[in-house]
Amino acid sequence: GHTGFKGSWLTIWLNLLGAELYGLSNNVPTKPSLFKEAKLDNLIENNIVDIRDLNKVNSIINNIKPDFIFHLAAQPLVSFSYLNPALTWETNVMGTVNILESLRKLNKNCIGIIITSDKCYENQEWEWGYRESDRLGGGDPYSASKGSAELVFKSYFESFFSKNEFSQIRIASARAGNVIGGG
Repeated sequence: GHTGFKGSWLTIWLNLLGAELYGLSNNVPTKPSLFKEAKLDNLIENNIVDIRDLNKVNSIINNIKPDFIFHLAAQPLVSFSYLNPALTWETNVMGTVNILESLRKLNKNCIGIIITSDKCYENQEWEWGYRESDRLGGGDPYSASKGSAELVFKSYFESFFSKNEFSQIRIASARAGNVIGGG
């Protein structure tokens, strides 16, 4: 998800820190695009791949052998989720499964940061932010898919990463809120 708004900023920051960068994305999602305007394709090895394709995702991750993976690839729009709920579910849930499955098979020390959304919580229309103890849910396909991605994360964490003291993989989930900025 390096070609989206948040992925583009992450690319800029990691480049400033001296990281060798590789990205997986199926396209540049907007016009205008921060990724294009900042000429980020000069800073990162740009792998065009559909996150829903486990074999391709696994092959790329196996070839790169990364130290860190930041998973931001998603169908990010609530409005689009009403128009194409199946694509939203496939991308947000199975894309997360595919990254975690590739991490599970990776024979190398690696830290995986799985980014979902604060929309993963059942909407209470509160004035304050949600907490870890709040109920997952979501009435629209986007929010429900992000809640489901959190459940996928928890399942992989508990089944493969937290109990295996010999695992070379460490994972964490982070929930990003809305941001202002098209492209």
